[in-house]
Amino acid sequence: MGMQGEGCGGGGEEMAVEPSSKDLQQQSKALDKLTDRVVDDRQLDSSRVQEAMAALASSKEADWNAMRLREKELAAVKINQVDVDIIANELELDKKVAERTLREHKGDAVAAIRYLLR
Repeated sequence: MGMQGEGCGGGGEEMAVEPSSKDLQQQSKALDKLTDRVVDDRQLDSSRVQEAMAALASSKEADWNAMRLREKELAAVKINQVDVDIIANELELDKKVAERTLREHKGDAVAAIRYLLR
């Protein structure tokens, strides 16, 4: 039994051989390649994020401009205030909803009512 204990102890020491300087250099180069790629990927990801943010900002601005243009168009539609009152009272709606629907239907009270009743 004494010999096996010595053999195991001796075997453990042999396995703990220090890597050569060539092995260390290869490992160092491999690690550098990995970290360089991570840095490149992060820079790539950063540029993609910036491009996406710019696209979102321009899309949001375009949506905002389209909404403002639509509101101007609706505001220019001439409506009869009596029609707004009738629609609001008969359908039990807020006057703002009745007015908006009437404007969206270019002042056509029948079309606005049909839309609201569907």
